[in-house]
Amino acid sequence: MEWKTHTVFNQPLPLANSNLFLSDTPLREAVLREGAGWDADLLTSVGQQLGSAESLELGRLANIYPPELLRFDARGERLDEVRFHPAWHLLMQGLCANRVHNLPWQENAPAAAFVARAARFIVHGQVEAGSLCPITMTFGAIPLLQKHLPAPFQAWLKPLLSDRYDAHLQEAPLKKGVLIGMGMTEKQGGTDLLSNTTRAEPAGSRGNGECYHLTGHKWFFSVPQSDAHLVLAQAKGGLSCFFMPRLLPGGERNAVHIERLKAKLGNRSNASSEVEFFNASGWLIGEEGEGIRQILKMGGYTRFDCALGSHAMMRRAFSVALYHVHQRQVLGKKLVDQPLMRQVLCSQALMLEGQTAMLMRLARAWSFNQNEQEKLFSRLFTPVAKYVVCKQGSAFVAESMEVLGGIGYCEESELPRLYREMPVNSIWEGSGNVMCLDVLRVVARQPGVTEMLCAEFDAVKGQNRHYDSLWRQTKLWLRKPQEAQARSLCEALFALACGAQVMTHLEPGLADAWCRQMLDVRGHTSVPESVAARLLLRATGG
Repeated sequence: MEWKTHTVFNQPLPLANSNLFLSDTPLREAVLREGAGWDADLLTSVGQQLGSAESLELGRLANIYPPELLRFDARGERLDEVRFHPAWHLLMQGLCANRVHNLPWQENAPAAAFVARAARFIVHGQVEAGSLCPITMTFGAIPLLQKHLPAPFQAWLKPLLSDRYDAHLQEAPLKKGVLIGMGMTEKQGGTDLLSNTTRAEPAGSRGNGECYHLTGHKWFFSVPQSDAHLVLAQAKGGLSCFFMPRLLPGGERNAVHIERLKAKLGNRSNASSEVEFFNASGWLIGEEGEGIRQILKMGGYTRFDCALGSHAMMRRAFSVALYHVHQRQVLGKKLVDQPLMRQVLCSQALMLEGQTAMLMRLARAWSFNQNEQEKLFSRLFTPVAKYVVCKQGSAFVAESMEVLGGIGYCEESELPRLYREMPVNSIWEGSGNVMCLDVLRVVARQPGVTEMLCAEFDAVKGQNRHYDSLWRQTKLWLRKPQEAQARSLCEALFALACGAQVMTHLEPGLADAWCRQMLDVRGHTSVPESVAARLLLRATGG
């Protein structure tokens, strides 16, 4: 007799083989609205490829088979090599082929290149997040290196701007593509970079572009397999920024010893390391004492990417949950038709509507940074967005996990990986408090902040009383900003920026629902069924 313990039914299929761009109506609309409609065909193609079961499997494999550090070979020769599962390399090939690491820095880059690049980043981020780390650091480094790349390394510019990924250990001029990492923080300081103890002594002459010898350590040395790192060290003139290649001119390995790879909560596909410098060679970027100023030029780009990455994972978690409720039945009805579940899903959909609109507006500001108003908008709202979006991520993914129930908590689901990944963007590139303090500095030191905000927010004044009330309160905070209120100020600015975009561009019913959900201090109110139906349709591409 054949015994069957159970028959599987009413268990939804996993989400695969969907188009990650076409299924996201808010993103599609924002790409067109912010001037990157020229990229829609490529985004459609990329969205189809990345939404495939094969691409999603690459993301899974890259995380269950994390990178391995090989410090020595069989003869005892020092290697300091990091080896990855083939899935990692395939993911990196796709990112570089789609120029997520350098699109806006191309000569004659198209208009709104930041907008197109942000959309590509969001689509890629729904498949695998760890591979975005080397991409975003390279992206942030390129404009700095285009201006300050030391003379012996001018040939690096061509592979930096290519669309190829090349993992071979070779001198950069021989490679089809190169990546740049960062080495800033040390054990005793973390965010307090001025406490760094790594020393830099000139090999000969001092000054911009000259070679120095560095001795010290880095507690976080990101993506140690990179072709070069931008490193902070103390020189005679103060904390300075150095270009440290992995291979010296001539092919000799630089004196950088990888002590270990970090064992992290999430971000497991990506290698983060601790290193020591034993008289390692680095070339000065700018002048001595300008290290923090040079690094901060990159900070805006990498912080924006943190917000984009968190948003991408939120979007994926929501998509998984939404696909689940369209299949799962409870008490004779699909979950998506249960009134309370619909309200949970609508709340998530509204949050993503606002985030998408605001982040793509911010991408437009980065695209047109030569305009002073846009430059000020990007300077203020990049740390605002990083703080708020990254903070919202963990609770958002937990809610999506709850929609699936126990199956969402098990490793066969994508959601545990997304949940583990979420906190990293709040921590890296400046934690939440660092972002809020940065916002206070912008408000205090940058002229024209209030005028810029009035131009942005007064345009929708009078459309919603909750919005108007928050804007009045925020203007009071801006007159004399206090450190103790910095988080509240950032949250208010983000809500106002989202609200301005929502009320300007979304149909009135959706905009009103967003304002009531996000701005009404009395708490969330239910979304009318007509609005709920429209919201959930937009979330699936309708």
